[in-house]
Amino acid sequence: MATATKTKVNLRPLGNRIVLRRLESEETTAGGIVLPDNAKEKPREGTVLAVGPGKVTGTGKTIPLTIKAGDRVLFGQWGGTEVKIDGEDLLILGEDEVLGIVG
Repeated sequence: MATATKTKVNLRPLGNRIVLRRLESEETTAGGIVLPDNAKEKPREGTVLAVGPGKVTGTGKTIPLTIKAGDRVLFGQWGGTEVKIDGEDLLILGEDEVLGIVG
């Protein structure tokens, strides 16, 4: 069963997938230059909103995910699938696409 943090998400990921919200990127450079929206890179860090039940092995055993709702994670620039749920941009990706947990 999927779990969610304080923000209710109307999406339950399957298998070893997770749903996350990207964290906002910096709007200024180290030198103080303000970047317009189209010049900013998409952030590669996000907060996990929901997780699937885990990966099912060939014998039918479910291996639970090590990531849980509320974790802050790093992921690759081109990882995941972007979706819009209830007007909010979210990202769905597999646990194997997560590079690490922050904090």
